[in-house]
Parts: sequence; structure tokens; C-alpha cells
Amino acid sequence: MHVVATAGHVDHGKSTLVRALTGMEPDRLEEERRRGLTIELGFAWTELAGAPLAFVDVPGHERLVTTMLAGVGPVPAVMFVVAADQGWQRQSTEHLEVLDALGVRHGLLVVSRADLAEPGAAARVRDDALSRIAATSLGEVEDAAVSGVTGHGMDGLRAALHRLTGALPPPDAGADVRLWVDRVFTVQGRGTVVTGTLGAGTIRVGDRLASATGGGRYRVRGLQSLKRDRDEVGGVARVAVNLHGGADGLRRGDALLAPERWLTADVIDVRLRGDASPDLPRELTLHVGTAAVPVRVRPLGGDTARLTLARPLPLRVGDAALLRDPGRHRVPAGVTVLDVRPGRFARRGAAAARARELAAMTGVPDGADELRRRGLVRRPDLVAMGVPAPSEPVAGDWLADPGHWAALGDRLAAVVEEHAARHPTDPGMPADAARHALGLPDRALVEALAARAALRTRGGRIYGSATAPALPPPVQAAVDAVRRDLADDPFRAPDAGRLADLGLTPKLLAAAAAAGALLRIADGIVLLPGADERAAGILAGLGRPFTVSDARRTLGTTRRVAVPLMEHLDARGYTVRVDDLRRRCRVHPERTP
Repeated sequence: MHVVATAGHVDHGKSTLVRALTGMEPDRLEEERRRGLTIELGFAWTELAGAPLAFVDVPGHERLVTTMLAGVGPVPAVMFVVAADQGWQRQSTEHLEVLDALGVRHGLLVVSRADLAEPGAAARVRDDALSRIAATSLGEVEDAAVSGVTGHGMDGLRAALHRLTGALPPPDAGADVRLWVDRVFTVQGRGTVVTGTLGAGTIRVGDRLASATGGGRYRVRGLQSLKRDRDEVGGVARVAVNLHGGADGLRRGDALLAPERWLTADVIDVRLRGDASPDLPRELTLHVGTAAVPVRVRPLGGDTARLTLARPLPLRVGDAALLRDPGRHRVPAGVTVLDVRPGRFARRGAAAARARELAAMTGVPDGADELRRRGLVRRPDLVAMGVPAPSEPVAGDWLADPGHWAALGDRLAAVVEEHAARHPTDPGMPADAARHALGLPDRALVEALAARAALRTRGGRIYGSATAPALPPPVQAAVDAVRRDLADDPFRAPDAGRLADLGLTPKLLAAAAAAGALLRIADGIVLLPGADERAAGILAGLGRPFTVSDARRTLGTTRRVAVPLMEHLDARGYTVRVDDLRRRCRVHPERTP
């Protein structure tokens, strides 16, 4: 299907042409038919060369430009109508400004009411309109002079429409669905129905769709396109979606979205297009799709600005929209969305720096450029911004700019070495501390960086060149004193008083154990390295099962040491319990690391 919107001044015959082309009445309201004035959006369709062609008929009155914008916003092509007997008018200018601001590139000029014009008038009107249109995004367009009443020129108009629609770029059927809602109503026995122009993507019965404004989730109960029930509809198409799930809050200007595939933005950076003045009004209305949202404008550069929206909208990089001053009935600027997740201006000079950055941005989604600016970003977020992922994730779903990633690896190696220098008895830097030091959002990034930088990870800590504690001289002297104590009585661990006198705190004892200078079998209980293996050998010499008391006497130690030592031997696989009181030594001990 192809979809074409009308445009042009009020009472120039837009609805008459649609009626003549389709045989359908585009004006739905009784008041519209009574007054001969389009007030709401009208919809009609026909077949052209065997293919469906739908029309969105828009009002031409100056007070109804917001409604006109809701009709043309999502539509890829336009039929611009100028009456031969009246020529170019005020709303002709504003409608053309709208199309230019939205960047519409496919169109057709129709000089209507040719039967009412004086000889030669239609040609003058045509030449004037073509020159005006040529100076906009539409460029040079084909034209047709017709009368919707007499039928003059209608065959030529149909042929021109066929050529226009044949030149439209094919839509992406696999694109993420964003259906801008232009009408909401209720059908007895079926519930809420919304209509819109589906620009790309495919909607299927049973799909789940999310509201951009309310956050609600709905199931697609039924689909119609051109009054026919469908199992699926792909863009470009006029579509009516019957929703299940309490869709009472939906209204024109909302959008139905593929869930988890879109970000909504309330602050965006844009490039201004057209003849935008650098002193734009600070309060304007942003029109995109069928939405019209008040915005605050902050100019940043000669042709860039930051917009703060009164409510979030589902936008992507490259989206075209326009700014309108409703009080003055004029379009100050078209805009191209450059960034839907801009950073805050947290320091002096940030706005000027941002203006310089925006000056180099084109509005064409570029994954590598976006990644360079952001350094790190989650892949789903980048895709939801409308930017293709340029590479594979470095950890989880995180993408990283190669230069930034390399610099982060260097910084991680440096902070780990700095930590080891400050804490020689505990050189392993906790992974969470490293994450905070580098300002990273996810611990998985730290672990991936550690692997990249050839750093060792163990027990949630990261080690650089120092993989074990280095004991400062005073601590080493205290440890040497303990080792001398144990030299003659290897199983009489020094008591708490002795350790306190030597200044060996639990943290320092743990460091000594990690350094391999002592064997720590429990809190406050240390022996010489290898003492556990030596104890197992002595106890094996008993040749029978033994109790803790047996072990205490055999090893010449106290119960304070014997109990945790036996539990340590159990854990290391040197001994195994026979019953509640006795143990025996394994013939071939299964030592655990």
C-alpha cells in the first residue's frame, strides 16, 4: 500500500479531489459535509494500477494547522493542491513551510478547479506554485491541472500519482514498530480501536504494543487495513488496531511501540533547518508524527539547540520534526534530531563545548561516531536511539569505543598498582572499588578490563604485579618472632596476649598467611606453614582412630589449638570422622587447594 496526504489552502478542493479519485467521502463529520469544510482528518482509498492507494485528507484552515500536521507527519508523500481560480494563498505558504520543515521529499502539484479559471490562469498558477515548491525539500515535482467536478485531467492525475508512488523508497518491514495515533474510538463489543499511518515495521494479531506516554501494555486483538480484517499489516499502510488491555488513556499524539525497543526522551539536541533565526522564541511547539508538545528552546550554536519537552516522546537520531509558533501561525524551523540522550551541562563552558560537538554531527545514525562520543553504552540503548551497533559487546551487552576501552584498561592497571603500593599487606584491589575509581556502571566491565590488561582476579579482588602481600619490616619482625616461638613447640600457637604484644592484628595475621609466612587455621590461631601436614603425619603414626584429646596429647598442644586444628585437617582432607568423637587419618590424604 501507498499513503499520500493532501496539503493546501482551505477551500481549494482537496476533499473534492480525494472524493473524485476514490469514490469515497473523506469528510466523516456531518458538520464538515454541511459546511463544505474539512475539520478533522479524513481517510479514503482506491486502487491504482492494481495497488492500494490511501489518502489522508487534511484541513486547510489556519486554525486547524495542528490537525493538518497530525495528518502529514507520518506520511511519506503529499499531493499539494492550489486552486486555479484563486492561486497561491496564505495557508498554501504555511503548508509548504510545514512540508519543508519535515523534510518531505516526494510530492505532486495539483492545480484544481481548472474549469473555473480564466484562460491562461491555470498555467500562471502552476508556474508560480512550481517555483515555490522547487525551493523546498520537495524540489522539482510533477504537476497536473484538473477539475474534480467535471473530471477534466483526472486520468492524467492518476498516472502522475502512479509515478509518484512508484518512486517512493520501500519501507523496512522488519523495523521496530512506532505507530503514531491519529484517531481513537470505541467499537461496541470490541473495545478500543486506534488508527494511524504505519511507516515501517509489521504489526500482527497477538502482538504486544506499549504506549509511549502512559506506559501501558496492550495486546493486538484485531487488525484492519482499508476496512479489511488482516492477520498482519506491514508499513507503509493505514491501519486500525483493536486493542485489549484498558486503552482508555490513548489519544491523538500518542504512539504505539514495539516493547523494549524504544527510548522516550524529554531532552533532545537538534539541528535547526530552513531559515531558522538564531533568536528563536524560548517557548514553541514541537510537532513530530501526530504529536504536538510544548518545548523550551535553548540555542547552542548557529544552527543547533537543546529542546526540553513538556512530555517525553519516542524519538530516534535522524527523526525529522518541526518547531511552530502557534501564536504567530508560523514555522520558525524544521529540526533533525541529533541526540536523544544528551548529557547535562554540569560545568561552566559545557554548553559551548556541546555546540562544537553538535556542529560535527549530521543526524545520520553512525554507530562508531556515537560510541566515540559516549565511550560506553549498552547495545539495546544504542539501538533504541536509532543507531546501529558498530561492534560486538566487550562485556554483557556493553559496547565500548576501542580507544576509550584501551584507556580504561591502562587506568585500571594504574589504580590497581596504586592500591597495592598504598596497601602492601592487602595488594588485591576489590573489584567494586576499582569500578568506582574508574566510574564504570557495571562490575562486569571491570572483570573484562582486568582480563584485557592481563591482571589477575581472585576472590573478588584484582592483582597487578604484587600477587601476594608484602610485609613491612616491623610486621615481618613480629612474624619472625612468632616463627621462633613455634620452632621448638610447633603446635603451641601463641595466645592473644602474645599476638597483641607483637602488634599482630587479625588483618596483619591474614596478610602474613596470604604471604605464606604463617598458616592461619582459625581466627587468632596461627602455626608455621606445613604444620597441618606435619600434624597429620604424627597422628597417622598412632595407627588407630583418635579423639581430640588424643590429638592434643600426641601433638603436645592445648584444646584451644587442637579443636580448630582438627577441623582444619578435616577440611583439607587429611582426616575423616569415624563417629561423633573419633577421627582417623587417610592413607592417601586428598588435599584441597
